[in-house]
Amino acid sequence: MRVESSYITLRNLRFHACHGALPQERITGGDFVLTVRVKCDIARSAETDDVADTINYAELFGLVSEEMSRPSALLEHVAGRIGRRIFSQFAQAEQVEVSITKQNPPMGADCDGATVEFIFNK
Repeated sequence: MRVESSYITLRNLRFHACHGALPQERITGGDFVLTVRVKCDIARSAETDDVADTINYAELFGLVSEEMSRPSALLEHVAGRIGRRIFSQFAQAEQVEVSITKQNPPMGADCDGATVEFIFNK
């Protein structure tokens, strides 16, 4: 059996964080939903059953959580920091997809949120 591609995905992580262009958003914060998908060669772990042969998703979550706790004016900036950190911490990362949704953004719209999505390549 040959593995075509492999990914580690953390889906719909929920955070309360202080991101936003408005001063009040940086004080009171808001609710965010984040998904991160990392393309990486982890096929060996399917044979070895060894966490050293994959990306530890608990470590990945810790990295994302740290970046979400650092206030930024723009979600684009947060996503960029997350992408850079993943590439620097996990050598096997080939591509990183980050989607961040600000729930109930202050724009007077009845919607599920405002989202930024990036696909970063090494």
